[in-house]
Amino acid sequence: MKNITVGVYGGTGYSGWELIQLLLLHPHVELKFITSERKAGKNLADVWPRAPGFPLQSASEVDLKSVDYVFLCLPHTQSAPIATQAKAAGCSVIDLSADLRLNDPADFALWYGVPHAAPDLLPVVYGLSEFYRETIMGAKLVANPGCYATAVLLGLLPLAQAGLLAADVPIIVDAKSGTTGAGRAPKQHLLFSEVSANLTPYKIGRAHPHIGEIEQQLAVSGVGKGCLIFSPHLLPTDRGILASIYAPVQDAQQAAAAIQQAHQFEPMVKVLPQGELASLAHVIRTPYAVLSVTPVPGNMLIIMSAVDNLLKGAASQALQNFNLMAGFPETTALLPPSNIETL
Repeated sequence: MKNITVGVYGGTGYSGWELIQLLLLHPHVELKFITSERKAGKNLADVWPRAPGFPLQSASEVDLKSVDYVFLCLPHTQSAPIATQAKAAGCSVIDLSADLRLNDPADFALWYGVPHAAPDLLPVVYGLSEFYRETIMGAKLVANPGCYATAVLLGLLPLAQAGLLAADVPIIVDAKSGTTGAGRAPKQHLLFSEVSANLTPYKIGRAHPHIGEIEQQLAVSGVGKGCLIFSPHLLPTDRGILASIYAPVQDAQQAAAAIQQAHQFEPMVKVLPQGELASLAHVIRTPYAVLSVTPVPGNMLIIMSAVDNLLKGAASQALQNFNLMAGFPETTALLPPSNIETL
């Protein structure tokens, strides 16, 4: 089988490096270029000591016509112009930033505070493969979901699609993430002395931009916008997300069964038996999501959803989407390294 050529924009960030490691394991991928604006002219091994020798180029130096696919591991607002260029060159695009996740440019401006740089691209396919597998297959542009959004939607979408969420009652999500979720650029609040032995809330209530994409996907299933109250926290760990989702439902046991049923054949998602609780230890440095469900007497279901923010929340999910787009088995280069059945 002929190899598919790919390029990675932004290979020196956390998610970019995780993605490169996965691509190097893929039996049908040839990595043609890696970009970095700050490190152009250097070698990938200068940035990541365990990396192979690979030249880093600026975006202006690469030839989009030399690749079949590009992965955009760029800061928000920087991906859309590159996606436009890649589309014009005939490349397929998987965007790990937020630029293509929201269907309406006005929603992007609302949540990110700036006009969308390429509104003509919208809408594109949303790359949550567990729910949109058929539309991802053969797509040319795919928006990789956000890390928090992945964790939350894996728990809530089965309930929304089954019509089991209670109407006009807020959904409350208390989520916690490791420091890599904030990116690799140095920031005071991410210093070891700031995060060690600490737990810090941020952007609580209706402030975090991932709310926009979560509510967009829930709205497709008839749940109104404005339903989510979201309180993220910064953990004193390097990676991982644990989301505690308090979902008002019509019948808690029926809702728990719906989540189990929705994911029972999913290769990258495991729902634990009732009585067991998902934790970061289930997922760190793996491409899996692990959920647990706890019915509360009456009309509440507590869903615990755990993902590695750099893998299922970013890089491994991007590779999962690539496999679907390119016609490979969905888990190519993702299974092994871990066997979820050992949990």
